[in-house]
Amino acid sequence: MMSISAFGCASVVNDSTHPMKIETKTESGQLITGAECKLINDYGSISVKSGETTQVRRSGKDLDITCKDDENPDAKGRAISRANAGMFGNIIFGGGIGAIIDHNKGTAYTYPTWIQLIFGKTLVFDRSTEKEGQPTLGTEPTGATEQVSEANL
Repeated sequence: MMSISAFGCASVVNDSTHPMKIETKTESGQLITGAECKLINDYGSISVKSGETTQVRRSGKDLDITCKDDENPDAKGRAISRANAGMFGNIIFGGGIGAIIDHNKGTAYTYPTWIQLIFGKTLVFDRSTEKEGQPTLGTEPTGATEQVSEANL
């Protein structure tokens, strides 16, 4: 009975979605609300206006984001998917089967919960740098693994 209760730990602890606040700023730092933003991962796309919080489908794949505003060049970004604590608990307590299930369902992963895109830039947002109560700082892509593909945006 113990193996059943630990089976799929992250699925029990985490929903298939989590909240993400999307904000947009100009290069000078002025917050712009109401830009049309599209978020895309392997589960589909979501449309949201900047300044709002939306529910994002968890996935092991990164999330590509493009925000458009008539008065500014596009703001683009990639939110890196990172394994959350539920995945590690699954490996330790539930064994490999639960981890595989949660990996396949995406519930073992989380994106940053608050990001600020900058018009005219392409940024990468990594949850590993997230600080509670603050937006995750975006960085400009530097390596092949961080390249944000124009085709995906």
